[in-house]
Amino acid sequence: MAFTGPASELRFDSPGPGFWELDPVHFPRPATCYWSAIHPPAFQRGTSEFARSYGMVIEALEMAYVNGFAYKRVTPLDPADAPGRFARAEAVFAQKYWREQLRDWNGTFKPAAIQAHRALQAIDPEALSDDALVAHLGRCRDHHAQMLYQHMRFTAAAIVPTGDFLAHVGDWTGLPAAQLLGLMRGSSPVSAGASAELGVLIGAIRRDPRAKELLEAPGEAGAMLAQLRGLEGGTGEAASAYLDLVGYRLLDGFDISNPCALELPDALCRAIRAAVAEQAVPSDLQDRIATVRAAVPEAHRSQFDELLEEARLTYPIRDERGVFSDIWASGLMRRATLAAGRRLADRGRLHDPLHLLDADLDEMAALLGGSADPGADALAARAAHSSREAPATIGTPPPMPDLAALPAAAARMMRATGLALDALFGSSVAPHEADRLRGLAASQGVVEGPARLVSQASEFGRIQRGDILVTASTTEAFNILLPLLGGIVTDSGGLLSHAAIVAREYGIPGVVGTREATQRIADGQRLRVDGSAGEVTVLV
Repeated sequence: MAFTGPASELRFDSPGPGFWELDPVHFPRPATCYWSAIHPPAFQRGTSEFARSYGMVIEALEMAYVNGFAYKRVTPLDPADAPGRFARAEAVFAQKYWREQLRDWNGTFKPAAIQAHRALQAIDPEALSDDALVAHLGRCRDHHAQMLYQHMRFTAAAIVPTGDFLAHVGDWTGLPAAQLLGLMRGSSPVSAGASAELGVLIGAIRRDPRAKELLEAPGEAGAMLAQLRGLEGGTGEAASAYLDLVGYRLLDGFDISNPCALELPDALCRAIRAAVAEQAVPSDLQDRIATVRAAVPEAHRSQFDELLEEARLTYPIRDERGVFSDIWASGLMRRATLAAGRRLADRGRLHDPLHLLDADLDEMAALLGGSADPGADALAARAAHSSREAPATIGTPPPMPDLAALPAAAARMMRATGLALDALFGSSVAPHEADRLRGLAASQGVVEGPARLVSQASEFGRIQRGDILVTASTTEAFNILLPLLGGIVTDSGGLLSHAAIVAREYGIPGVVGTREATQRIADGQRLRVDGSAGEVTVLV
């Protein structure tokens, strides 16, 4: 359950045996009751599957929520299962099993997920009776759970080839991971917000003077989007296709507490304007690849080419599995919950429709069925929690595994996985100075601009083009808004965090994992972001 008091009054008891680590990269804020219930079993099911199918020497990853805060741990493998995992790791590398998963994702799972999303999206929850709405909430929840599992089951395909590339090329060259990951640029169009629907819309608007005039005219953003949908000559159809694709995806985070794109029409309109105005920038990717390849000993260059090909091939799954799985499904669950919340608020059962987001599914159904529990005051109290204070760990860290004791393929698998996960979660440990913060060099380049501190998606409306976003962390859904930004700085996350990936894809300077940016930088201060050095300087 979500908490109501300050963190200093809370007990953070272990949610189970073992060592638990806080996950501020994906969950910088406390989770809702709904999310705390649905996420852990789907997460563990998916991670258990990828650990088994890739021959990893772990049973699974687990997630648990303590006072609403997300903690993760590694579930150890039964030693009796180790020989089978060793054999499986050999087969995975020999067969390049991730290619089979990539085919499954592109050919089966992604299309089926989109079809299922669209089927639920076609149902207007406002038009349903109470009983039908309860049933619809259940269908949305079941779909959401399946999409959370789907997100996790493809995790290894997204990280193992990239981690394997980092391990080998790092050993051969000694080059920093930031430079090596720069070679992934351009391989994940979805990370830059790209889609066929957006491309068609951009072309239609550029050819349609009415659309360009409409986008630039002052006026309420929601009405502007409705007018854009209504234009003839193909522009309206293109606008509808794009908005139907992205409109019910969450714009930030994974929990249903975060708004969908259509709930922030002003930010969506400004992002469309920026995308229409964006000019293609010549890519220096081949030069970057040549520089790294030249640093590889000649005997390993053919293997370098192969490793780079595999990493770039599977890199898109990193963000696609969220964008086309649970981020969309979470938005559909939010839509149905808000419909129920408005209905209950109209009957005087809630103080605010948004407060139903802090109920679990059984409570939502009970309230729609006439129950008085939980009461409006109790749900309002849950919704009021805002603390971000929680211990970084619970329990005693286990000894580090000795990879040298494993067979070669298993050691290679675990090293690749470990490097990728470190690049996802690991923040910088470099010391700061009075006016200079140090983080991880996520995306090359230097930019100066005003800091825009954003703690939640409802504040996106304050972002102006050229601002430097300063935030705790971002998710892959945030990519819709990246054309507005001059740079990005985060508290949490490493070189494979979503903020780092989208910054590289957009080619904007990025520094991630600073630990304290949101505490040490004031909104509006002028910053210099050096994405090559991993430094953020406060100028004014």
